[in-house]
Amino acid sequence: MLRAPFMVEELSYVLVTPHTLRKSRTGGILARLISRTGLDLVAARIFAPGKELVERYAAQIVTDDPDPRHHATQELIRKYVLANLTPPAKGSKPRVLMLVFKGEHAVAKIRATVGHIVNERTSGETIRDTYGDYAVDAHENVTYFEPAVLAPPDAESAGRDLKLWAEYSDTDGGVLDSAVEFPVGTKVEKTLVLIKPDNFRFASARPGGVIDLFSRTGLYIIACKVHRMTVAQAEEFYGPVLGVLQDKLRGRTGETVRKLVEKEFHMHISPEVETQLGELLGPVVGRDNWEQIVSFMSGLKPSDCPADRRHEPGSEKCIALCYQGVDAVRKIREVLGPTDPSKAPHGTIRREFGSTIMVNAAHASDAPENAEREMGIVQIAENNLKPLIASWYSAKK
Repeated sequence: MLRAPFMVEELSYVLVTPHTLRKSRTGGILARLISRTGLDLVAARIFAPGKELVERYAAQIVTDDPDPRHHATQELIRKYVLANLTPPAKGSKPRVLMLVFKGEHAVAKIRATVGHIVNERTSGETIRDTYGDYAVDAHENVTYFEPAVLAPPDAESAGRDLKLWAEYSDTDGGVLDSAVEFPVGTKVEKTLVLIKPDNFRFASARPGGVIDLFSRTGLYIIACKVHRMTVAQAEEFYGPVLGVLQDKLRGRTGETVRKLVEKEFHMHISPEVETQLGELLGPVVGRDNWEQIVSFMSGLKPSDCPADRRHEPGSEKCIALCYQGVDAVRKIREVLGPTDPSKAPHGTIRREFGSTIMVNAAHASDAPENAEREMGIVQIAENNLKPLIASWYSAKK
């Protein structure tokens, strides 16, 4: 009897380079990483790496590999990292996005999707085929090199690199308010975007596709986090919606109940009674709708959640992003589209990816002050990369 080969679950990572972030290619790259590997995106964090982190990371790139071709590639990457990730004395700091994936043979799957440094050596369309550049002169000297992303060559390197970046994840990562410089007097806003759980039902290009459409705004991503809402967080986040739903559904509920009663009992219901039915049942229906929203975002209705589980991370995953720039709130919401996907204009995210008023691909703050409130609830600055790495590798000892 043949046995299935032993499957090894690993952590691996991709670093999206500063050039790739500036060119707003993040969405397209994420789409390929998720859809082509089938791996689980378990953490994400934006860094503005300091000189010490860059130098230590660069030093780890070059190994004792006896193959001169591998050594030359490592040296090329080392020089690239030092030249492009080291912060300048003045001006905007290079931003790097770390994406961490978990799954069977994660390192090999990521490497295959990323592709080789030299495009001609790849087979099939890889990330570097599309987004990377490698140019040489007549003497085979490299004249231009942009890898698009950086990824570890093996599991040992992945562990070493992840531990290093986790070590600096508090000091060099988080919400990078000052990473991008704007002209003096510019009115800069921050806004929150949530890539909702309906994009993660299965491994697909949808999360990256949503981010890709947001890139049309020309705004800067200054924070990124994989987040699982607790029931308590979802209740607080959508707290203002509860009263709105209860008020909104009074009239509709009264009308619906009147029609059902008249059909079932063949009797006439007066407008006064219809109003009373709406006043009585509208808040109940509104709360049930609200609980469904909480459940959609966290995995449990508040009424079904035991008290001791209200603050546990939920079963549903989203990506929380903070965008920064001029008129950020309006620009993001224009690309997002209205709540109801059927009423959203062509080319908007909810028209492209939404299906219902609740299952509508993404959330975006509707005002700068609400963005601050919502970012506080989802703890956009929280470092969940560091404990993940510590827990994973301590368990492997």
